[in-house]
Amino acid sequence: MKSVLVIGMGRMGRHLAHKLALLGNDVMIADKDPVLIESLADRFTDSSICDCTNEAVIRSLGVDNFDICFVTIGEDFQASLVVTSLLKKYGARRIIAKTNQDIQSELLRIIGADEVVYPEVEIAEKLAVRCNADNIFDYIPMPGQYAIYEISILPQWVGKTVVEIDVRRRYQINIMAVKHGEETNINVGPDYRFREDDHIVVIGRSDEVFRLAAKK
Repeated sequence: MKSVLVIGMGRMGRHLAHKLALLGNDVMIADKDPVLIESLADRFTDSSICDCTNEAVIRSLGVDNFDICFVTIGEDFQASLVVTSLLKKYGARRIIAKTNQDIQSELLRIIGADEVVYPEVEIAEKLAVRCNADNIFDYIPMPGQYAIYEISILPQWVGKTVVEIDVRRRYQINIMAVKHGEETNINVGPDYRFREDDHIVVIGRSDEVFRLAAKK
């Protein structure tokens, strides 16, 4: 369980705070809109109606006590910069900030953000990869040329085992799990026998995965 502060209750901030709370974390929310905070306050450990661009407010929140501080302020980039800078000044352990443009990402990092997320770009990239091939159902990017994909198996794999197909040598991918409907098997041994409609979660180079997905 972590102690988390989420500043900015726009769409992303609300979803993020709600999910973090569901996962069992202590979540404090902050926004200058009293109506918004009052409508959300009972769902979280703590809440504050405040303007976090005010240095006295950041100082009073004790931001150094939180494991992570999220800055999810919507369209006001200047406010995001000010808040990120103040969080850094008052000892926030880890700062994750939202941005909408590449140039904003660089500025946020320069003034103290440990990580910058770019939701629109990330969503667009995942959507493009999924739609690029009919057999790719999910995608998690990783640094470099590697990524994690969920893909359907080839028809000729049905009834054969992992060792018979020799997936790692022939296709240069590693199987992390097999999904079948609502079932997920994360302990896939060499004797696992593939079934019709199986999906595999694999890690590998993107070009190798695309080549395999194109074979169906």
